[in-house]
Amino acid sequence: MAQSKALLVLENFIAGKFVPCSSYIDSYNPSTGDVYCRVPDSGKEEVEAAVKAAKAAFPIWSSKSPLERSQILNKLADLIEHDLEAFAQAESKDQGKTITFARTVDIPRAVYNFRFFASSILHHTTECTEMATMGCVHYTSRAPVGVAGLISPWNLPLYLLTWKIAPAIACGNTVVAKPSEMTSVTAWMMCKLLEKAGVPHGVVNIVFGTGPKAGEALVCHPDVLLISFTGSTMTAQRIMEKSAPHCKRLSLELGGKNPAIIFDDADLSQCIPTTLRSSFYNQVPSISVLCKACLQQEGEICLCTSRIFVQRGIYSEFLKKFVAEAKTWKVGNPSDPTVNMGALISKEHLEKVMLRGVYMISSHLLEGYERERNQSMISEQQKQIDSMSCVLKVRSYVKKAQAEGARILCGEGVDSLTLPPGNQKGYFMLPTVIAEVKDESCCMQEEIFGPVTCVVAFDTEEEVIERANNVKYGLAATVWSSNVGRVHRVAQKLQSGLVWTNCWLVRDLNLPFGGMKASGVGREGAKDSYEFFTEVKTITIKH
Repeated sequence: MAQSKALLVLENFIAGKFVPCSSYIDSYNPSTGDVYCRVPDSGKEEVEAAVKAAKAAFPIWSSKSPLERSQILNKLADLIEHDLEAFAQAESKDQGKTITFARTVDIPRAVYNFRFFASSILHHTTECTEMATMGCVHYTSRAPVGVAGLISPWNLPLYLLTWKIAPAIACGNTVVAKPSEMTSVTAWMMCKLLEKAGVPHGVVNIVFGTGPKAGEALVCHPDVLLISFTGSTMTAQRIMEKSAPHCKRLSLELGGKNPAIIFDDADLSQCIPTTLRSSFYNQVPSISVLCKACLQQEGEICLCTSRIFVQRGIYSEFLKKFVAEAKTWKVGNPSDPTVNMGALISKEHLEKVMLRGVYMISSHLLEGYERERNQSMISEQQKQIDSMSCVLKVRSYVKKAQAEGARILCGEGVDSLTLPPGNQKGYFMLPTVIAEVKDESCCMQEEIFGPVTCVVAFDTEEEVIERANNVKYGLAATVWSSNVGRVHRVAQKLQSGLVWTNCWLVRDLNLPFGGMKASGVGREGAKDSYEFFTEVKTITIKH
């Protein structure tokens, strides 16, 4: 990427070639607020071409052995790793996260995704049974499904895109992927490496654009047999509606309102720093263990803690120490190695973070569908005026909590944020802690997806389990206690797909990942992704 005033212009990647688009949309640098990239505004025509290419490539790719596909995935991993610094710089600029986080977590994990599935595809087994009295043997066989539609979000752009592409093509499928239009650059960079890695033309196709145009066209295409989506619950509901007529297979990894439950026998010396990270960072393991890089991503991950329940006996002590630590965090230029948190993804998201009832504009797939459809009818000048009017409402979440009697202990509306001159138009927000908030408050019920967390007191184990489960989401939870029996009891009763005890975000990629209730449909991981991206067949042989 040239360091000049000229805007970077991306192109779709279809059938092994970069293809220009008839229209483009702006992509902003979140840390400066300036346009720095033009992204294709793809629609039905581009999606049709990509699906056609993927369908044509399927017979050859699916006929390759798992070992052949594994070798190609490993080669692609090597190529990305070789260019790790360039990918990290691009991810930091495009998404707003710190360069340290992109360099030590995002890109290494993208590399590892390819290596992990390159290995796991070689070790799956099938079932076999014998009916001796009937002279029959039964066994199962698995085969790739066909063309997979993959829709990834903006919070971990290459990390989550490769988490979908790797298992899909390892299993022998071909793909049409749509990254978020707000964070498309690293996907475009990866496309440059596909041919060198040995990926045949048409196996991986990337179509850039918004949800209402590119995303909906992909979901509705009859030749796209399965959809893997990571994003909001509201968007997933529309995907399910549009997929129903075609009976598509769906994997939906959705939002969360994750609780941390801290009992009075918890080790606060471990609990407080970890809960601080789980509330305000986007700390994701680079392999299958917790990564040591404890930097950034301002609560912009579905696994972050946004409700902290503290047993009353230690509530005051915890709150005092927790707020004091939160106040030490440095927010600013993502390229500054001393910064703990960079920028939020966009002005619209910054507004959404503190705006009750407003969903994100211009995110992946169909979020903000009605607003974007309406805005397509007005001028760029009118869009800017409308955006400025939203700024007046940016602190509505905090103001709503205050109106309900809550206390804002640090962050938004309490502390001042000083930014370097070049970042003053960026989308920054201080870590914000809200106390004494009611369980029915929007801040305790809605996914804010930003650096805002609520801390409340509880008395008994039974009470806190009921309160923790009293949301529509069920993605993840954290329990802190030195009582082993209690840890097991509480973990069993929490309505969450993942429960960490006395730690956070320690993951083994072999095991299932996904949520309950409105947090998702299906699971991801070595076995679960293999089963999702393949069809099973039972074969009976009479002898």
